[in-house]
Amino acid sequence: MKLKQEDKDRLENIYQSLLNDPLIQRMKDIPMHRGSNCYVHSFKVAKLAIKKAQKHKKLDLESLLYAAILHDYYLYDWRKDKTLLKGHGKRHPYLAADQAEKDFGVSPKIKKMMSSHMWPMNFKDFPNSEEARILSYSDKVIATQEAFISKKHKDKHFDRYMKFISKLFDD
Repeated sequence: MKLKQEDKDRLENIYQSLLNDPLIQRMKDIPMHRGSNCYVHSFKVAKLAIKKAQKHKKLDLESLLYAAILHDYYLYDWRKDKTLLKGHGKRHPYLAADQAEKDFGVSPKIKKMMSSHMWPMNFKDFPNSEEARILSYSDKVIATQEAFISKKHKDKHFDRYMKFISKLFDD
């Protein structure tokens, strides 16, 4: 599905407002996969998810965009507090969804997308919508890419990622 310019502009405005939101900026302090943090990771997931979603008709791109950016909005570093390590993979989607509801008033639909993004690790929480499946897929692709960045080159990649996420649409 080719997006109309007005739809692209609307999504780009949402993306930019979240990119610069002081609450979202806190995600920069949370380490993620090698060479990344929650902030960069989430915006990379959002870009991939929207790109994938454009190949489908009649998807809720606005909800997908919010869910993708906020899917890891849990705001703690489980590497520093070992009590948070156990179960982080299964627990963090729910914590992120609750925090996003508290800080941004996200809808139940967005919360459901967020809470199911770790499927099949959270086997009982299947991504029931196409948007949720796209989010889950996009998160896994980006996480895998980030996991294979060499320690030697992680700073170089991080700078490149910051430029990459500056806009939702590159055209």
